[in-house]
Amino acid sequence: MTWAHAISETNARFVEAISGPAVVPFAYLGAKHMVTGYDHLLYLVGVVFFLYRMKDVVLYVTVFTIGHSLTLLLGVLTGTGVNAYLVDGIIGLSIVYKAFENLGGFDRVRVRFDTRMAVFVFGLVHGLGLATKVLELTVSERGLVTNILSFNLGVEVGQVLALLIVVFVLNRWRRVAAFDQHALLANSFLMMSGFLLAGQQFAGLWLA
Repeated sequence: MTWAHAISETNARFVEAISGPAVVPFAYLGAKHMVTGYDHLLYLVGVVFFLYRMKDVVLYVTVFTIGHSLTLLLGVLTGTGVNAYLVDGIIGLSIVYKAFENLGGFDRVRVRFDTRMAVFVFGLVHGLGLATKVLELTVSERGLVTNILSFNLGVEVGQVLALLIVVFVLNRWRRVAAFDQHALLANSFLMMSGFLLAGQQFAGLWLA
């Protein structure tokens, strides 16, 4: 099964070898974690799909990072973790939720959700999932808070860089006459991807 929150052996050894504050290395790891996290990128693509202003994109990214920072920091400091299969399954379902919203599904059933709150909750889930993996490592307590905050700074930078590219592509794409039809196909693909990711993880949870 795929572990979206898996930490590579090389990065794990690097993290365990650090004793004391290491702002730049942890910021780099945070950015790397985000730009290689396909499930989170799929969700964020869904979030910005119909956003037209960069300030709105930055707002949603920041809301996500706040949620992520809270549960990662509190999870590691309090030793609180959850089953990674369950977390990754919920993340897959969040992609389904966002794609369904983009397709107008909630309008048809007359149900409304606060999108910013949904992004915040997703950030909480993501941070808790990563905290679970960090707790599996032997991490020095010296500089721990600084390093976690640096990691989250990297996550924010990684998201912004990735979404700058996504928003640029979307803005060009919207000029195409058939964009509405393309948007339907793109969000249908997001929904199917979310179901696939969630199914993978829940199957892993069942078989574990």
